[in-house]
Amino acid sequence: MNISSIVVKTLPIYLDEVLGNIKKCEVCDYHLHDDMGRIIITIEGDGVKEELLKLQVIEAIPNVLSAEMQMSYSEDELDEQIKILNDSSIVPNILQNNITDPSNIPYNGDLKNKDLLSFIDEFDKKKPL
Repeated sequence: MNISSIVVKTLPIYLDEVLGNIKKCEVCDYHLHDDMGRIIITIEGDGVKEELLKLQVIEAIPNVLSAEMQMSYSEDELDEQIKILNDSSIVPNILQNNITDPSNIPYNGDLKNKDLLSFIDEFDKKKPL
């Protein structure tokens, strides 16, 4: 189970409208807001992909300027990653030899403005190094 907090921003003149749409959209839980147009919500999902789909619903609400994940907790994924870390060398295999060409090390860069659903699908297919 994943739980993430999201800060939604809108202009103060649209605050009531956006709040109404958030409260009735059924993909999140509303918690609080301020008069400046900042709204705090949480979403839950079975994985990151489900959370991203819910985030897209929030982003599509009229007059939402932004909706950004601030904190995320993933119980199952955390347990899996801890097991992988405990069962592997602290230094990935690719970095344990001197013949690895640095240009062959994958770099995914900044996640801003990326197709995160495709990124998650590709990430989930990869095996630990």
